[in-house]
Amino acid sequence: MSSDLATADSPVLAVARRAREAAAALAPLPRGVKDAALRAVADALVARAAEITAANAEDVERARAAGTAESVIDRLTLTEERIAAIAADVRDVAGLPDPVGEVVRGYTLPNGLDVRQVRVPLGVVGIIYEARPNVTVDAAALCLKSGNAVLLRGSASAYRSNTALVAVLRDAVAAAGLPADAVQLVPGESRDSVRELMRARGLVDVLIPRGGASLIRTVVEGSTVPVIETGTGNCHVYVDAEADLAMAVGILLNSKAQRVSVCNAAETLLVHQDVADAFLPLALAALAEAGVTVHGDDAVLKAAEGTAATVLPATDEDWEAEYLSYDIAAAVVPSLDAAVAHIRRWTSGHTEAIVTTSQAAARRFTRLVDSTTVAVNASTRFTDGGEFGFGAEIGISTQKLHARGPMGLPELTSTKYIVTGDGHVRGEATPTVGAGADAR
Repeated sequence: MSSDLATADSPVLAVARRAREAAAALAPLPRGVKDAALRAVADALVARAAEITAANAEDVERARAAGTAESVIDRLTLTEERIAAIAADVRDVAGLPDPVGEVVRGYTLPNGLDVRQVRVPLGVVGIIYEARPNVTVDAAALCLKSGNAVLLRGSASAYRSNTALVAVLRDAVAAAGLPADAVQLVPGESRDSVRELMRARGLVDVLIPRGGASLIRTVVEGSTVPVIETGTGNCHVYVDAEADLAMAVGILLNSKAQRVSVCNAAETLLVHQDVADAFLPLALAALAEAGVTVHGDDAVLKAAEGTAATVLPATDEDWEAEYLSYDIAAAVVPSLDAAVAHIRRWTSGHTEAIVTTSQAAARRFTRLVDSTTVAVNASTRFTDGGEFGFGAEIGISTQKLHARGPMGLPELTSTKYIVTGDGHVRGEATPTVGAGADAR
């Protein structure tokens, strides 16, 4: 640890130091202790829901007064029903296997040494996120279960909500016998506290940003702490030449309109030209009924003539947009490979879906598309830690190092090697001409 971090008088670094002490206490705890704490957290959330919703109402009122988009307000809003669902997710996390101590691989060397690679907590995990107070609880639950201390830095727009939630979490954790400092809210509402957290290398082991492209880029480019990069969701639904059209309409509507303000909502529809004449009238009518505005290419614009659909000419900005609203881009493509080429050019690497009855088409699409999740005859909305059986998720990683896709408990661990011998010592090897000197 660098000396400047060890002695600096800063509220942000002070909570980071306390988190580091808490992480050391959490790491060796058995599963039963952690699970009991999580169940206490779930009970406390339900019992104190009125307190949480009152704080949240202040944030929502401020957001509306500031002219915040409804999609963002939807992410910000907590109701008693949503709190109950969050508590249920915490209980689900408590019921999951504990990854800490899991043997990733183990073997005995010819010389008798026993080598095991085991999962261990990352240590102190910092989360920087926007306007989604449910992340406060999801992140805390996953970090506690995996033996990590967590530093939570939500947006100023959710400050009252997050303050109330963290107070509930800390009280419950402490009552269960765990260090309260295992869960802490990073002090401050300005960007200065974010910058301090991003530069707390030696105190914070990893940062995970959750939010829009600007936030993620700022953290990735400005942090000296290692970052697990999450990504935006420009997700695609491709309707193949051999698609069941009724199924395709259902998947399209669920992917786009079931909840528009989330990263796994579809933002682009691609339709094979062989089914465009039959499918587009069905799709446009269904999208219009759902209140979705379509940003279409020439073929889609022509298909919309004389219909009730709202269709605007698409631009390059539409193909790369993460709308998070009742909007979708749409194009007709000549082939599956053309759909893949379009996706490769414009995708954010999150989730793409194909609707097809052809196993060959499905296999080709899943081989060629390089995103975290590729769905066959299923909605893009399933790319979610809870839906994948993780209980919750701490984010959806669109990078390729360490973790990719929805991140659950195993993704919040690292590994270490445990080598067990019986008086083993290493003999001197005969130097090899031209061989390197590393560890030999």
